Amino acid sequence: MQLRVFPDNLLEWIALRLNLVPMPLLHAQVFPVISKAILEGIDLGIFEAIEQGFTTAETVAEKCGLHPQATSQLLGVLTSVKYLRFRKGTYSLTRMTRKWVLPSSPTTVRDLAIYNNRIVWPWLEHMGDYLRTGKGLQYHDTFEQEEWNLYQRAMWGGAVSEAKEFAQKVPLPSGATHMLDIGGSHGLHSVEACRKYPGLNSVILDLPGAVEKAAPLLAEQGMGGRVTHQVGNILTDTLPESTYDLVLLSSVAHHFTAEQNQEVAKKVAQALRPGGIFVINEFIRPDPDSAPELVGSSTDLFFGLTSTSGNWTIAEINGWYRPAGLTPLRPINYQAIPGRYQVVGRK
Repeated sequence: MQLRVFPDNLLEWIALRLNLVPMPLLHAQVFPVISKAILEGIDLGIFEAIEQGFTTAETVAEKCGLHPQATSQLLGVLTSVKYLRFRKGTYSLTRMTRKWVLPSSPTTVRDLAIYNNRIVWPWLEHMGDYLRTGKGLQYHDTFEQEEWNLYQRAMWGGAVSEAKEFAQKVPLPSGATHMLDIGGSHGLHSVEACRKYPGLNSVILDLPGAVEKAAPLLAEQGMGGRVTHQVGNILTDTLPESTYDLVLLSSVAHHFTAEQNQEVAKKVAQALRPGGIFVINEFIRPDPDSAPELVGSSTDLFFGLTSTSGNWTIAEINGWYRPAGLTPLRPINYQAIPGRYQVVGRK
């Protein structure tokens, strides 16, 4: 996926073609304002207010406790990027907003946006320090109760658009019954896999703080004893041998060093039954010999800033599989999230 600016008319098309438009000005001045406007709009309840019938700048401001002029300016930005429509002095929600932003939608990413607004946005101020030192923030080590709560709800929002596709595409062995979901917190991938395969059960292995805050999210799914939490740490715990048909490590490998990921692969290989699969589900760093891709490159930088390492290439992940006795399979891409893959190794 790439980010592009599209002209609204012929003159703008010519200006873009002739390099007359200062694109760095758009990136440095306009895009940050757009990002922050979207995050604040979601966090402040702007879209819920409009859904409830507060459709003018004045009534939205009153409903949300905001300044009328400032609210009008915010609504203008949100309209320009297609989150809202404006006609005859009133605002309405677009199809995109109804599907992805409203809290009532089953596919909402609202909680992820709120987390990014309250927690992640201040982290970006450390980008310069990271570029000078190469040391990430290691945010899991500093989370308190409310931050864990926001984080777990945000991870749910991040997974909701891919979990069903994961379950549809994962090459599960025939007759599989046991799944281990390492660092799976909310368990949405496990839930969707178990819904698709009635004979499958899953255990979610995660840190104490994650389990505490994610347990209510899992309970809402009504999976009973088929999907359960287990407190633990894959870096220090041992796994039972020859037990699982599927082991999933989703959005966790970017928190680990290469050596730690190699050790995890060895543990998982021993825990798999013959024919079982290990799936590392991640945004993928583009191959160094290929053209950079927006999602993979930006998440690589973000995870480097906020965690341990950043993204990994498919070749690097397969390099953990082979010494562990796993055979790499063809990577599986997501249609819903470009730049994200299931990288699969089979025992």
